Amino acid sequence: MSAAGPPAPGNVVPIDSARSAERALRRLEWTVLRRLDGLLHGDYKTLFRGFGLDLADLREYQYHDDVRHIDWNVTARLTTPYVREYNEDRDVTAWFLLDLSPSVDFGSGDVRKRSVSIDFVTVLARILTRHGNRVGAALYGETMDTVIPAGSGRRHVLHILHRMLHRPQPRQSSATNLQSFLRAAFPLIARRSLVFVVSDFFSAVPWTDALAHLAQRHEAIGVRLYDPLEHELPDLGLLTMQDAETGEQIFVDTHDRGFRRRFAQAAEAREARVRAGFRDAGVDALELSTDDDLADAIMRFADLRKRRSRLAAGAVLPRANG
Repeated sequence: MSAAGPPAPGNVVPIDSARSAERALRRLEWTVLRRLDGLLHGDYKTLFRGFGLDLADLREYQYHDDVRHIDWNVTARLTTPYVREYNEDRDVTAWFLLDLSPSVDFGSGDVRKRSVSIDFVTVLARILTRHGNRVGAALYGETMDTVIPAGSGRRHVLHILHRMLHRPQPRQSSATNLQSFLRAAFPLIARRSLVFVVSDFFSAVPWTDALAHLAQRHEAIGVRLYDPLEHELPDLGLLTMQDAETGEQIFVDTHDRGFRRRFAQAAEAREARVRAGFRDAGVDALELSTDDDLADAIMRFADLRKRRSRLAAGAVLPRANG
């Protein structure tokens, strides 16, 4: 495993590689970030709340104050209800745990799951670092082979983007083990952080317990990558299908309605297991499809964060229709 920081003068990134990362970042800044700047408005503080609270002052209780902030010791001495006021730490450290195993190279159209992962990580990292926060990343292929320590600034985002864009091909085919990846990442993140686990969650070993363990210390969010073809197989005739990770091949007849039905049933069962895994781990999930609009997906993430913030404040959310 290698730990990598921003390129130093003695560790120069090849010019073509640096230019490709720069072009990719500029494209996202113009097509996604500019659009989000207009959509998010003042939602940044809700999106990325700090985790620390410092006592700032005491004042008399007022109507609509949260009763949980009443200082009962002071109230008992003064016989008047007093509440505590806090200064919230707005600094956020975010980590991206990136599954870049061969299965994320799949895409039925022009866009692959890997491309969705790269764009999402780049945009979120740039939003965070523009406000002075720090981001780090851990990359998984066959194992967790690269760790980029948390840093800030546009140059640091470019470094993460470069490492995602220019990954070496795996030396051998092996099934993904998300459990070992999440467990290996746990000791890397010392302070409480916002942790994005970006993966298609295809794993030979169950990952729920490891994700739940991660969520006990950090605010973890599962970012699930998928392609519509993984849920329903159209009639494409005779095909040779290959497992992207093990290389195993199978010859199938997609014209067979029974086969397509069994495929859909197996996909539905896997879908249920993945969602149950997030639920059992106590982790919110954001789903990103290869045919999704990234800005719309991040707005869904913003809504998810706002709902979580209201829940943490003890607000009652309106019940969904139906």
